[in-house]
Amino acid sequence: MFSLAGKRALISGAGAPGGIGVAIAKVLKDLGAEVFITSTTERIHERARELGVTGLIADLTRERDSLRAIASIERLDILVNNAGMTSVNSPLGTDEASDLTNITGEAWQRGMQRNLETAFNLTKAALPILRKSDNGRIIMVSSVTGGLMAMANQPVYAAAKAAMIGLMRSISLDEAKYGVTCNAILPGWIETDTQSSHEKLQGLKTPLGRNGKPKEIASLVGWLASNDAGYMTGQTLVIDGGNSISEERA
Repeated sequence: MFSLAGKRALISGAGAPGGIGVAIAKVLKDLGAEVFITSTTERIHERARELGVTGLIADLTRERDSLRAIASIERLDILVNNAGMTSVNSPLGTDEASDLTNITGEAWQRGMQRNLETAFNLTKAALPILRKSDNGRIIMVSSVTGGLMAMANQPVYAAAKAAMIGLMRSISLDEAKYGVTCNAILPGWIETDTQSSHEKLQGLKTPLGRNGKPKEIASLVGWLASNDAGYMTGQTLVIDGGNSISEERA
């Protein structure tokens, strides 16, 4: 039903084997798209061989790397901005994981670059060719953190992920005249290979009583990327096992 045959898709942040980016790449490829994936290290080529897709090394915090990655693709229909990560395992007071009084300007900039500027740079580079697509799609992988809720000692991550939603809404409005849609997915506790024991425990306390699976995020991306989602734009879609609607905690 949601065929992507003949489409070209680029997914950022697909280096971790058990991460959301790899799951998205698998789903889009299974739906028939020609898939390109990016990461900042050589491991992207290993992921590309496993998936049967094209891997690109790119530091998307740099505008020139984003432009180079897009130039190597030439034609694009689907962009998934998945690059970014929290710092929940960092020692308090030494990185982005702290209350605001202990966060340095350098840590703030680093978190914004990783979680927000990657999406800005790649989208800016991709828009000229996405506008030429019959069904251009931009999908932001944000988070319930910042978009709806907050975690203790994560102001940088929350601010960056909330800003992604504002960027998404602005893009969806400005690009509508080109037929390009832009939406954001807000995952909750997802069982990836980088999930901490603390995060896993939190997922078990959701109304559904479990952590989400990367494929459950990827399946929604597959629909948003399809022609059938052509009238959906400027929206945030939450996948969190009902955690954000649960008012009673004790």
